[in-house]
Amino acid sequence: MAQEIEIEYKNLLTEKEFNQLLYYLPFPPGGKIQTNYYFETKDFALKNHKSALRIREKNDAWRLTLKEPQKVGLLETHDLLTKQEAEAIIKGQLRFKGEVSQQLKKLNVSFEDLIYYGSLKTVRRETNYEGVLLVLDYSTYNGTADYELELEAATQQTGKRVFDALLEKYNIPERKTPNKIERFFSTL
Repeated sequence: MAQEIEIEYKNLLTEKEFNQLLYYLPFPPGGKIQTNYYFETKDFALKNHKSALRIREKNDAWRLTLKEPQKVGLLETHDLLTKQEAEAIIKGQLRFKGEVSQQLKKLNVSFEDLIYYGSLKTVRRETNYEGVLLVLDYSTYNGTADYELELEAATQQTGKRVFDALLEKYNIPERKTPNKIERFFSTL
């Protein structure tokens, strides 16, 4: 089964803060584009389980991912898709049978009940920094744009230490930061 635990810290940024981090940290000059296609049921069954489902298109690869909360981090279950499978799922013409479908059954969510709600496009820059992965994202969706810092770490202790030090060093206030799917749905 293609699963992993993701431990990450997030902070929304102003455009000025985003540009400051882009300038002072070793991010590549250009970012890579990725697009998330979001799914939910009419009655928001996934949200009620604090879970989320998306297809991500990145580097001509397509991946279906279900995110579920754990005591520490998020459990991510992945299924690789062909472009044709992804497009058919987005159009509601194909019901995928894979690991994600099995996890959805455990949540009592039927793949047939899922609806495509829309997409979010991100220009992403990544760099390794003090033993963690730093990510700067510029995202656009539903006429909205935002800037975000993400930090992915192997442990909570390392992640929190580096995250807090980074915000302090660059005088960036810590902000309550909903994840991308929450921000997307809040603009519908």
